Amino acid sequence: MKINNLDVFVVGNPPPSYGGKYFVIVKLTTDSGVDGIGEVYSLPFHPRAVVPMIEDVYQRHLAGHDPFQIELLWRNVYAMGYSSRADNSVMGILSGFETACWDIVGKEVGRPVYDLLGGRVHDQLRTYSYIYPQEGDTSDVYLDAELAAERAVEYVEMGFTAVKFDPASFYTAFDPDQPSLETLARCESYVRAVRDAVGDRCDLLFGTHGQFTAAGAIRLARRLEPFDPLWFEEPVPPENVAAMAQVAAATTIPIATGERLASKYEFREVLVGQAATIMQLNLGRVGGLLEAKKIAGMAEAHYAQIAPHLYNGPVEGAACIQLDTCSPNFLIQEGILDWTGFHSDLINGAITWEDGYLIPPTDPGLGITLNEEVARANPYDGDDLHLDVHPRG
Repeated sequence: MKINNLDVFVVGNPPPSYGGKYFVIVKLTTDSGVDGIGEVYSLPFHPRAVVPMIEDVYQRHLAGHDPFQIELLWRNVYAMGYSSRADNSVMGILSGFETACWDIVGKEVGRPVYDLLGGRVHDQLRTYSYIYPQEGDTSDVYLDAELAAERAVEYVEMGFTAVKFDPASFYTAFDPDQPSLETLARCESYVRAVRDAVGDRCDLLFGTHGQFTAAGAIRLARRLEPFDPLWFEEPVPPENVAAMAQVAAATTIPIATGERLASKYEFREVLVGQAATIMQLNLGRVGGLLEAKKIAGMAEAHYAQIAPHLYNGPVEGAACIQLDTCSPNFLIQEGILDWTGFHSDLINGAITWEDGYLIPPTDPGLGITLNEEVARANPYDGDDLHLDVHPRG
């Protein structure tokens, strides 16, 4: 079996565009007609630049390659150009291709990917969602504590046992910074209102985006501790492990990080440095499913848990489900509300979400296929990136 074809889909995500403005999905097909899909996460370039990069990696390392040789593929792409480091652009492309290979392998042997990575250890997977704005809102749910509390109750009634929010501030190219007194007070009142509304029925996930210095994050954490959040996410930018460890040592709130990290090497620094106990690896950036399983194993040995990040499309969501199902130290999976809407329209084969939990699929591979008709009918024609920071200056 050899890979002999590549298709790339840049799919525009219609408003409200939760999960990003577009999804980049790769489809590999073998000479025996078996295909597999993967998702490339948030490269810092427009898709018109990303697609030729994907095609170049395919021609150099995927065309004619045996999809079962995943470790060999990983090492060759990781080292291309004699980089051999966790460059987010190369790692994003590698992640998409690696996941597609696992999808092919699972289909070829007739088993879900999780059965090939250790087997099922969870029969259901706890999920959470950001608190999102809704049509008709007259204020910003990320800043309005009363509206956020009402929305959190609605999510609990849907079945969620955890919700996430970031009322701190816009993240900018000039982070990290000290929070203002107004920011500290707003965050404290926001979390108090949500906790009062949901009581002990729901965990609170305080999701910052690396906005703060270590000193600033510690000041904020002390305000949040009385409300017992399940985690304080990326309190400082992720590249300074010592600064994050300083925050971790100064608060009782568990620290979570990882959505901007790539490869086992970067996660090793976090674990050894005791900077966080919850690893938010993104399977579309970290290096794919096998690399994610290695990171999960490293985390397990450090008594840390995984809570995969998912602010992208349903193909990556399906990959996360495979990892979560076979990982003993799985904690909780991020999702976009209840996994319906355009996300479900884009795939064939349902992702089953019931009362706050995902049910692992039993179909082979990732358990889904791409609805190519929907994908081709929704090309991305904008100029914005998948995500971007707020400029300042």
